[in-house]
Amino acid sequence: MFKTARYRITALLCGLLLTTACSAAGPDAASAPFTDGNQYVTLPAPYQRDNSSGKVEVVEVFSYACIHCAEFSTYADELRKSLPKGVEFKLVPAPFNDAWVPFARAYYASKKLGLLEQTHDELFKAKFKEQYPINSMDEIADFYAQHGANREQFLKIANSPEVDAQIKKDLALIQTWGVDGTPTIVVDGKYRSANIKSFPELVDLTKFLVQQELSAKQK
Repeated sequence: MFKTARYRITALLCGLLLTTACSAAGPDAASAPFTDGNQYVTLPAPYQRDNSSGKVEVVEVFSYACIHCAEFSTYADELRKSLPKGVEFKLVPAPFNDAWVPFARAYYASKKLGLLEQTHDELFKAKFKEQYPINSMDEIADFYAQHGANREQFLKIANSPEVDAQIKKDLALIQTWGVDGTPTIVVDGKYRSANIKSFPELVDLTKFLVQQELSAKQK
C-alpha cells in the first residue's frame, strides 16, 4: 500500500505568526479509470495558486523532509516533462510542522537564487540516499553552499519576512485543499489525489485529471 507522509498542522500557523512578529464534467463514470471520492476528490471550493497564465496547473505538495517525496521525485520529473501544452507543473512545499519549515524556507531561497533546478533532486539524494545530516537550517545552508549559493545570502533570504509570508500563505492554501500528506497532487485547484496505491498510479491519475480539465476548458 502506498502511503503519504502525514502530519498534524494545526499548531504551525501560530508559530509562524510569532516568527513574523520577531464541475468540469469528466468521462462517463463507468469508463473512467479513477473514481471521484476514491483515488481523487473534487474540491468543494476550487482555488488556484496565483495562476495568471491561464494554463491548467498541476501542483505537487511536497517536502524535502519527506522520504516518499524523495522516492516520487523521479516520477515527478518524468510527469512534468510529459505534460501537454497548456499545462504547467508547480511545487508547493508543505510546512506541516516545525521540522519541515526549514525545508520550505530552503525551497524559496533556492528558487530566488536560481538554484532550484540544479538542487531539487540533489537535496533528496543527499538526505535520503547518501544520508547526510541535513535537518537544521544551518545544515541545509551548508548543502546549498556546496552547490553554489552564498551561505549568508541564502540564510538571509530563507529567514526573510517575504518567505515567512509565503509559508503562511502556503499553509492556508494546503488546508483549503484538504492536503494532509505528501506527495499530494492538486490539479487546477479543483481535484486532489486521495487513495493512491503506487507512484505510477499517481502519475496516471494526474494525467487523467489533466485531460479531464483540458477537455472541460475546450467546451
